[in-house]
Amino acid sequence: MDLPAHLLPATRLIELYASHQLSPVTAVKAALEQIGRVNPRLNALCLVDPERAVAEARASEARWARGAPMGALDGIPTTIKDLILTRGWPTLRGSRLVDPDQDWSEDALLVGSLRRSGAILIGKTTTPEFGWKGVTDSPLCGTTRNPWNTALTPGGSSGGAAVAAACGMGALHVGTDGGGSIRIPASFTGVVGFKPSYGLVPRHPRSPFGTLSTGGPITRSVADAALMMNVLAEPDDRDFNAVPYHGPAFDAWLDGGIRGWRVAFSPTLSGARVDPEVARLVAEAAKVLAELGATVTEVPRPFDDSLAVFQNYWFSGAASLLRSVPEDQRYLLDPGLAHIAELGTRISVLDYLEAERARDAIGSRMRLFFRDWDLLLTPTMPVAAFATGADFPPQSDRGPWTDWTPFSYPFNLSKQPAISVPCGFTAAGLPVGLQIAGPLLADQRVLRAARAFEQARPFRLPEI
Repeated sequence: MDLPAHLLPATRLIELYASHQLSPVTAVKAALEQIGRVNPRLNALCLVDPERAVAEARASEARWARGAPMGALDGIPTTIKDLILTRGWPTLRGSRLVDPDQDWSEDALLVGSLRRSGAILIGKTTTPEFGWKGVTDSPLCGTTRNPWNTALTPGGSSGGAAVAAACGMGALHVGTDGGGSIRIPASFTGVVGFKPSYGLVPRHPRSPFGTLSTGGPITRSVADAALMMNVLAEPDDRDFNAVPYHGPAFDAWLDGGIRGWRVAFSPTLSGARVDPEVARLVAEAAKVLAELGATVTEVPRPFDDSLAVFQNYWFSGAASLLRSVPEDQRYLLDPGLAHIAELGTRISVLDYLEAERARDAIGSRMRLFFRDWDLLLTPTMPVAAFATGADFPPQSDRGPWTDWTPFSYPFNLSKQPAISVPCGFTAAGLPVGLQIAGPLLADQRVLRAARAFEQARPFRLPEI
């Protein structure tokens, strides 16, 4: 083994299990030991269940000994974001309003798929309250910290999952993404975060933010994200909006390269302000894809700013959450969540219908755009990580969080696949992410391009 057990990717763990060079028990214990070492400083996991994890790892060890693994992820230590129902564990969603003493006997669909694959669930990762914002702190669980600089945020809302991935607290991590919540923390922590095409990962119960939000992988390698997608995309008819996937495996042809592909590069997407260091690193990353044989062309703005459209959806979802909270308990909410929920109550039905029409236009424009292009490159974020304690960067020209994440939420509106991969570091040593987006349902293509970039510019993990 060329890496410590807690840093081995899932693809390598499977090889070692199959050749009996490593036991799932060893891998799970290594992940749990790493959690014990670093989680007190970083606050990435809000629940850890070592006894159950080790017991399940022993059962996995016995299956591998018989040459009969349960599925593609048998024995892989895995975490679940604490917005997602997980049988036997409370799902508190970062909120003091959720009663922990209730029936927790239901798995979300994607958790059930992971269990059937043999994945070992070791704990739940932190999130802001109900996943409402792009940093990770909550009234219930406190502040999650960035492993590259613990004074800084890891981003959010899947910040706990991204920190856990970066530090080896498990091999595979499930996040959710309704406006960038997988890709924002992936960029800030230097890991891989993949938002699949909407509908490929069945969701039940449905997110309060509706068709903006999907589940997806956060990992230390692109191959692990593809492997995980093979399981997460298992069809399930309980999700009315699901798009049953019966295509080739997501890791098929992953190493096929991108020679001859037509790649559009949009440094600002819809005119966003981008910090110079970030802009330089992403432009250099675009050149790497050209060196790999793609034709990379800088393009004008693919579409106009869609912030108002997104806010109509997002704030309405927050208002729906607020309806379930008794007025005498609303003081327990994160003040920022309470504020956008109140704004959401002012959105009329006609406003919402107008947002739907505008969203349709965005989706149509993107489909037409990808008649001419195989992929679209942008920065993942216009800034690197900033200090904890704020919901958005301190720069005076950047407003609420939806105004400092201009590259992420457009692809939630259009439902397209988009991945963030590390593409370099600022002078302060902070990771920067390259976003690769593709046409709707071209998820395999996006993963293949990300893999090509990863092989050309291997990723680096924090030393912690």
